[in-house]
Amino acid sequence: MEKHKKTVLIIDDETDLCLLLKNYLKKQQFEVYVSHTLEDGLKAFHCLLPDLVFLDNNLPDGFGWGVAPLLANSAPKTIFNLMTAYQPEIPPMPKNTKYTILEKPVSLLTIGRILENL
Repeated sequence: MEKHKKTVLIIDDETDLCLLLKNYLKKQQFEVYVSHTLEDGLKAFHCLLPDLVFLDNNLPDGFGWGVAPLLANSAPKTIFNLMTAYQPEIPPMPKNTKYTILEKPVSLLTIGRILENL
């Protein structure tokens, strides 16, 4: 029986960062999906119900962190990595949600540490 690959959704408008993360995560045997807008990311999230999400705050069509608590409520097993280039107020995440705050620029060493804790 084949082991289920964990799915990762990256929602970020920085294409270089998305490409770097996607390539790194694929090498770590994750199934990776990328969205560059909040609207597309929300659609992908609800279709995929990913194991892991990298969610930028400042997106062209809204604030990712603003919807993070709602996403966490709808998928309590998903692990969230909230990314930002500046320090906004941390959203009120639901109790028992696993999440990390990542300040950009994000290093692959930091991503590796996150993956070790899965």
